[in-house]
Amino acid sequence: MKINIIKNRSDIGAGTRGSDMGIDALEIAAINKNNDFFNRHAFEDVKTHNETIYQKNTNSFAKRIEHVTQQCNRVCASVEKSFKDNFFTIVLSGDHSSALGTISGIKKANPFTNIGIVWIDAHADLHSPYTSPSGNIHGMPLAAALHLDNISCKINEVEPETIEQWNALKDTGLLGPKIKPEHLILLGLRDFEPAEAQNISEYKITNYKVEEIRFLGIQKCIQKCILQLQNCDCIYISFDVDSLDCDQISYGTGTPVKSGFLPDEIILIVKNFLDTNKVVCFEIAEINPLLDNKGNKMAETAFQILECIEQALIEKN
Repeated sequence: MKINIIKNRSDIGAGTRGSDMGIDALEIAAINKNNDFFNRHAFEDVKTHNETIYQKNTNSFAKRIEHVTQQCNRVCASVEKSFKDNFFTIVLSGDHSSALGTISGIKKANPFTNIGIVWIDAHADLHSPYTSPSGNIHGMPLAAALHLDNISCKINEVEPETIEQWNALKDTGLLGPKIKPEHLILLGLRDFEPAEAQNISEYKITNYKVEEIRFLGIQKCIQKCILQLQNCDCIYISFDVDSLDCDQISYGTGTPVKSGFLPDEIILIVKNFLDTNKVVCFEIAEINPLLDNKGNKMAETAFQILECIEQALIEKN
C-alpha cells in the first residue's frame, strides 16, 4: 500500500500558538527512535499562512477565518490529488481547523462518496461563529463540514463580512455539506458547550465517552460504530491528541482534558477500523511541543501510534 504524508504546519485556527511545530516534534521523535518513517514515504509540505497571527484580527467570532479558508482549500487540493494518485493518505496537521480541508479533499476526489468520519477528540468541534465562546476555528470544522450554523443557540452577533466568509469556509472544495450526521462518530468527547450538545442531540450524532468505551469494551463498541458506517464508501479517522489522558501522557496540546484515552486504546480503536478495509485517511492534529511538560512526550506518543498504524497497513497489503 502506497502511503502519502501531507504535512500541514498551520496553527492559525487555534487559540494558542505552537501546534505548527507538532510535525517537527514528530520527526524528532522518529529520529530519536532511529526510525526512517519520514524518508520511506512520499510527502508534501503544504504552504501555510502562519504569519497572519501578527496581523490585526478583524473577525472576533471567527478569528483569521479568511486565512483558515485559504488553508483548508490548500489542504483540500493536496488530499484530492493524493486520493486520485491512489495513496493511503496520512495528514499531519497543526491545529484541527484544517480537518475541514481533509474532509473536503476526500469528497472532492469523488463527490458521490459517502464518507464515514471517526472523530477521536475530547471536543465536539461543532461550533459556528454564532455559538463559539472563543472564536477559534479549530472548534468549528465539523459544523462547517455538516453546514450547521445552529442559530437557535446563537450567543454572538456576527458581522455580515464574517457570515460571508463562514459560508465560503463551509463550501471549501465544493458546495454543500460534505458529510451526513448519521455518518459521524465522536469518540472520547468530554469537554463541550451547550450549543454543541444541542447539535449532537438534534442530529442524533453518535458519541461515546472514554468510560463508555471501556465499559462496553473497545472491540464491541467499535463493531457497533462499524455497523453504523456500513453504508459508507470510505472512512476518515481524525485523531486529536487532546483525546489522550493528559495526566498519563503530557500536556503537550493546546486544550488538554483529563481522563482521556491511553495510547494502546487509540491503537486498538484505529486497528479495528482498519480491519474494515474502508479507512482511506488518517490525520493527527494539535501536538504542541511548546506546552509539553515532559520534554517531547506527546509527539513521541503520537509517533508510537503512527508506527503501529503503518505496520498494520503494511500487514494488510
